[in-house]
Amino acid sequence: MAVLDPEVDAVVARIRRLPGRTRLVAVDGPGGSGKTTFADRLSSAADGAPIVHTDDFASADNPVNWWPRMLNQVIAPLGRGERGRYQRYDWPSKTLAEWHEVDPAPIVIIEGVSAGRAEWVEHLDFVIWIDTPREVRLQRAIERDGPGALDDWQVWIAEEDAPYERDATRNRADLIIDGTR
Repeated sequence: MAVLDPEVDAVVARIRRLPGRTRLVAVDGPGGSGKTTFADRLSSAADGAPIVHTDDFASADNPVNWWPRMLNQVIAPLGRGERGRYQRYDWPSKTLAEWHEVDPAPIVIIEGVSAGRAEWVEHLDFVIWIDTPREVRLQRAIERDGPGALDDWQVWIAEEDAPYERDATRNRADLIIDGTR
């Protein structure tokens, strides 16, 4: 028996009404906002829609300008109705790891920081922004990564503000979700 999630089911119904065989949906927002949790709920409501994480492309050495690889290997092929194929970045080893394939599906979710970025927005069918206050995001990050990560998270949160101000992803969003719920 499927468990209904009325809010997410309504979002899926809205996305399914969009034209196209594969609808690329970005779930974007700053670190710790609840993007992964929402993307998982969205995927479940969309019959297991595939999720591609921006964290599989970004790295500590390249936290912002990794996007051409994702565009070329995943976003553009899926936009043409073709299979996407990429190597996941492994954060602990700091190397590219195993290959992943993403088949076209009625809904494919691109999840993570800058998932709705301007460089590929023309390929996206729907952009969701997860809006969560800074203090809540920092608290979640510390709960997940431990108190030793506090300094890194404070730097990360401060550094991600500038790209979002330039890109204005939130302003382009088709839907803004309260990440505190």
